[in-house]
Amino acid sequence: MTAVISRLTDIRLVRYLLASIGALAVDVGAFLALLSLGMWAAGASAIGYCLGIAAHWVLSSRAVFIGNVASRGAARTRQKALFVISALVGLGLTTAIVWAGDASGFDPRLAKIVAIGVSFISTWLLRSRVVFR
Repeated sequence: MTAVISRLTDIRLVRYLLASIGALAVDVGAFLALLSLGMWAAGASAIGYCLGIAAHWVLSSRAVFIGNVASRGAARTRQKALFVISALVGLGLTTAIVWAGDASGFDPRLAKIVAIGVSFISTWLLRSRVVFR
């Protein structure tokens, strides 16, 4: 059993999923807190997502794409910029989906769940194929 668990932690997608869960906890926690304070759903979603971005960079660069993190200097700055761009794609998708759901009369929490799935797939593809290649 330990060997199976050890092998799973070596798989990049599994590590990315776990990092995403951590970042998602930050994102959704902030989103729900801001919603409970009466904030506009799309704005609360955007702020939560931004806080999740910071958490995701730390987790991705230190636990997921360990061998693919650029060394210091221009290469590292470029990689961080690409990471932020991938995060902005996810942010745009998330905010648009939550806004559209809320504007259509859906519970913004349900729209956020849909947005999480779309954003996860989009950012995984960008980060695994462009940012940390």
